[in-house]
Amino acid sequence: MIELGLARVQKLLQSTPQTWKAIHVAGTNGKGSICAYLTAMLRANNITCAKFTSPHLIDRWDCISINDKAVPESVFRHYEDLVKQRNTDWQVDATEFELLTATAFEIFEAEKVQVGVVEVGLGGRLDATNVLKHKTVTVLSKIGLDHQFLLGDTLPDIALQKAGIMRPGVPCVADASNPQSVLDVFRTHGQEVGASLKVVTSESSPVVAALQEHLEPHQKQNLAVAHEAFRAAFPQYAHASDILISAARNISWPGRLQLVQIKSLTDREEHALLDGAHNPQSAEVLAGYVDRHLRGNSAAKPVTWVLAASQGKGLTEIMQLLIRSGDNVAAVEFGPVDGMPWVQPMKTSAILNSAASHNPALQHDSGTNLHDALQWATSTASGGPLVIAGSLYLVSDVLRLLRDTK
Repeated sequence: MIELGLARVQKLLQSTPQTWKAIHVAGTNGKGSICAYLTAMLRANNITCAKFTSPHLIDRWDCISINDKAVPESVFRHYEDLVKQRNTDWQVDATEFELLTATAFEIFEAEKVQVGVVEVGLGGRLDATNVLKHKTVTVLSKIGLDHQFLLGDTLPDIALQKAGIMRPGVPCVADASNPQSVLDVFRTHGQEVGASLKVVTSESSPVVAALQEHLEPHQKQNLAVAHEAFRAAFPQYAHASDILISAARNISWPGRLQLVQIKSLTDREEHALLDGAHNPQSAEVLAGYVDRHLRGNSAAKPVTWVLAASQGKGLTEIMQLLIRSGDNVAAVEFGPVDGMPWVQPMKTSAILNSAASHNPALQHDSGTNLHDALQWATSTASGGPLVIAGSLYLVSDVLRLLRDTK
């Protein structure tokens, strides 16, 4: 169930102090990477921190981490049970995400962290995470069309919902690669609430300058935004560029342009590329990477895709960006999403129908059988590039399958 609003989560947390400072991150794309960069920078400066991102990657509790390590299942379930009992006793009728948010904030408090890096779940203004009490900086990443049925049909409408995380007197850092119409909304809203706005380009960060040869274009922008947010929150550490460069160099964000070895599931020797691209903006990033690194010259083999999608996603633009004539496509449905029963996979027939207009050489319907999709893709690719994409929930299924076959 998706139901935006703050009243229920405020009631759940009314007796829970928030003694930690918060860095609040909203946007359509790049939020997770920015949170990962921020966490690395905090840890590099020995600042005790927690992170809350969604959706979870493999297990429901891995969306909450302390000092960059997922909380143990036992700890998660203890505080989740506490929050659920409160929800029942007080007749709050909270949504699943509100219960999860309250659980995260309970754990942050219990662990006595100094800083909590918190990713917005959906939107911003009415997202459950917007009950944060002590924001030290807010962050607005790349904005795109997503969840229009809740956030609005235009980029400015969506941007205004995202900008709802701004607070009086709290600096806000925004991604300069956003369209001017989005940046105008950020500036106007910042002036209305009394929040200063810093619009950041990738050229403005010494950390990005030191690492630019190792970064994709979108990674440069996300790192620049994270670096500026860190400097706004902790100006006393702003001069320590070498420490921040080292931290950023070693960061990895699973499911984003991740090379994975699937030999334990198939006989493929080469790596496969795993990416959670699920909207046009993230698909554009993935397509650019594939064009630069996998398609290569005209003699390169076609790309073989394993694709899934959530119901309600518009695939036309995504397919246009990803699929080239002569590529191969296997469609699969991801499995049930723990704690998110409202998320349902798109039927494979719909995915293949959308892909067909781009003249793939071969198509395959794997239904709900991910192992079949990977085996077919391995055989069809025959050593050529293989990309698994279209949904973060598919990423989760792949990583879980790989973990369980070790």
